[in-house]
Amino acid sequence: MKKGLLLLLGQLCLFSSVSITALAQEGTPASATSTPQHSGKITGVLTDSVSGKPIDYATVALLRQGETQAVDGTLTDAQGAFSFTNVSTGTYVLAVSFIGYQTKSIGPVSITETNRSSALGTIRLSPATTQLQEVNVETMRPTITMEADRMVVNIEGTAMAAGNTAYDVLAKSPGVYIDQDGNIQLNGKSGVTVMLDGKLTYLSSRDLRTLLEGMAAENIKNIEIITNPSAKYDAEGSSGILNINLKKNTQQGMNGSVYGSYNYNGKQHGYSTGGNINYKTSQWNSYINLDMARRVGGREATFTRVFFNEAQTTYFDQVATGNYEVEGPPVVRVGTDYTINKVHSIGFMANYGTNKLHSDFLTDTYIGPAPNQPLLYIDANNYNVNRFSNFTTNLHYQGKLDTVGTTLSADIDFVKITNRGYGNFYNFYDSLATDQPVRQDFLYTDTPNGFDIYAAKVDFARPLMEGHKLELGAKASRVVSDNDSRFYFNNSEVPVLDLNRTNHFVYDEDIYAAYLNWNGKFGDNYTVQAGLRAEQTRSVGESFTTGDIRKRKYLDFFPSIFVQQKLNENYQVNYSYSRRIQRPNYGSLNPFISYRDPYTYVQGNPGLRPQYTHAFGITQVFKKDYSLVFNYQLLQDVISELPILDVENATTIYTTGNVDDAQNISLTAILPFQIMKNWDTNNTLVTAYNEYTMLIGNELEVNDQIFYMVQTNHNILLPKKFKLEVNGVYRGPAASGLYRIAPMWWVHAAVKKSFLDDKLDVSLNVNDIFKTYRLVFTTDIGENINDFDQYFRGRNVGVTLRYNFSRGAEFKANRRNNSLDELNRTGN
Repeated sequence: MKKGLLLLLGQLCLFSSVSITALAQEGTPASATSTPQHSGKITGVLTDSVSGKPIDYATVALLRQGETQAVDGTLTDAQGAFSFTNVSTGTYVLAVSFIGYQTKSIGPVSITETNRSSALGTIRLSPATTQLQEVNVETMRPTITMEADRMVVNIEGTAMAAGNTAYDVLAKSPGVYIDQDGNIQLNGKSGVTVMLDGKLTYLSSRDLRTLLEGMAAENIKNIEIITNPSAKYDAEGSSGILNINLKKNTQQGMNGSVYGSYNYNGKQHGYSTGGNINYKTSQWNSYINLDMARRVGGREATFTRVFFNEAQTTYFDQVATGNYEVEGPPVVRVGTDYTINKVHSIGFMANYGTNKLHSDFLTDTYIGPAPNQPLLYIDANNYNVNRFSNFTTNLHYQGKLDTVGTTLSADIDFVKITNRGYGNFYNFYDSLATDQPVRQDFLYTDTPNGFDIYAAKVDFARPLMEGHKLELGAKASRVVSDNDSRFYFNNSEVPVLDLNRTNHFVYDEDIYAAYLNWNGKFGDNYTVQAGLRAEQTRSVGESFTTGDIRKRKYLDFFPSIFVQQKLNENYQVNYSYSRRIQRPNYGSLNPFISYRDPYTYVQGNPGLRPQYTHAFGITQVFKKDYSLVFNYQLLQDVISELPILDVENATTIYTTGNVDDAQNISLTAILPFQIMKNWDTNNTLVTAYNEYTMLIGNELEVNDQIFYMVQTNHNILLPKKFKLEVNGVYRGPAASGLYRIAPMWWVHAAVKKSFLDDKLDVSLNVNDIFKTYRLVFTTDIGENINDFDQYFRGRNVGVTLRYNFSRGAEFKANRRNNSLDELNRTGN
């Protein structure tokens, strides 16, 4: 097994090395390959301070005095000895570390023209403090940390991550709310962009949810919440950016983990399993991750609809139940980084995942002139199958162009997404007045769609005068979306195509962007960052069914500015402004009519315009931990869901349109506390005012609401090294477009314990403990009133086992003859 894994990783490395060997030979500076004119040698032996035995395979890093970047590194051999050769003249410090021992710094050590050799003799490492103390320090690290322009939520190692998906932990992040369709809100505001390792996903809400649900939360390092991004970031996203950073391997040799989890929601069983292997030498850093899962869920819902007209009033009472399950082969994520020399590195990554979604939605509908007086009963049964696949690949380069900190990086990305859906809809109509069947409708849909996404970008940064830095870069992206949606009547032996509800729509979008960003420090108290980003968009949407072609071309400028004022060591104020854009998602532009039930449809709008946002923010930070954030947003041409009513036929078509302007004002407090020695809590309090102005028909509708949310996260160390995490959320009444949303609350909890010297982690998760995660909302637009009450099967219990292994020492012993003894000097 071990040989097979090493062979697989070796082939992965070989694939990349074929492409870059020439670059490594031609592009390596002379200083990296030739022996310096005045070179020296540093040697030593590492032993246990208690037993006196040699410590083999410990890490020894060589740093220039006063610097933090290692210039060389090695591992001790079986006798505890280490040696550095070809050391340039200068003054150095050695950092020595090994698992179970205290890190030790040695130096200064000088290499001069007259003294080219330094024998340090025996260096004794002291054992670390007790294991319990180590676990306490690691486990109780801050879950939320505040940086100058963002909030960082640490996920790695938390009990809440065990057995959950990236989607789950994103939904539990401070100020974040995700509805049943995958639409994300931040501090009560929609229009959030999600990035993976700083790269756009380009996915619709539903496809993004599918992607994140296929990603294990234990592969995530942290989530960055950036409300006012700088010009370096894409301008997409009116409410800010959620950047999910995946774990990066930093451990020398080979290491990894395997896991398995099981969950049950009262009606359905689910599981997930997977593992990862990391392989790191002085020049290579490679990995392979496999994650496979069966995800299950459902909902119970009631809907009440009332249509008013001059002739009559029609009442709809609906009760519905839905179920889904998603299964597929393992999601594969592989990648490698290669350090060409001390200043250049190159790498690639590739992800592939595919799954099949089975879902049903069964609705009983009663229709009559008054409540509890039905005249017609409809039994509607919807069955859907979706096949989803996502292939992503990336090539990247990082270079340090000089000794003062000038850097250059480049990325090339390609993404291919396919999603083919098949739907069968069976509708049975019965007259309750005569107790006789009226008719039957059998409908069928086939909706293949796909996306090809190409992107390339380059970023350059150069320090200027002391405390100042210039950044500039460019990016080009192309998206091709192909949606061929077909609607059939299936009442006869041969399905009949419904030309009125069938459409083949292709959308092409090119975006060319460039940015300039500058930041500098003025005195001891002020730091300023200012930038400008330009994005030119060209799009063509063509319906091959109707012959309609929509072309657009527009150039936009997105300024941003950030000022940090440090008043004293315990108090600073940050001021920010940025202009943002939210382009319509590709599905919203497709004019295809999507079937929900006999009286409900969803249709895209090819005439949608982008939404723009002016965002202002003031952040006060107290003692580096407590924050009070004020945000104001002015949104122009707001994109929102709109109902189109056919009162005579009691039919509603939900479409997406631009609804004039909106304002959002919010005040967010981040309050971490230590309740007891082993009990930490992070609390987020949000108060906001949201106002939406819409022209519905000839009437001007205003929907506004003062919104508040409280989110609290508790980390508790229990006796016997148990760790408890509790997450609770309360959301007050809210307004979103036409909708008025009722208050909602929920509580999640998780317990984690480690065994076998912390190699085996066992976690128990309970989500939505009190079964309160339900969405209740209403719309009232005169001729139509809608009330919706939906409970999503969020209450579930799960158990997860994860085993961590490390074979770095054995791997190094097998590879010693290849002279791969250096540390990875770029930190990749």
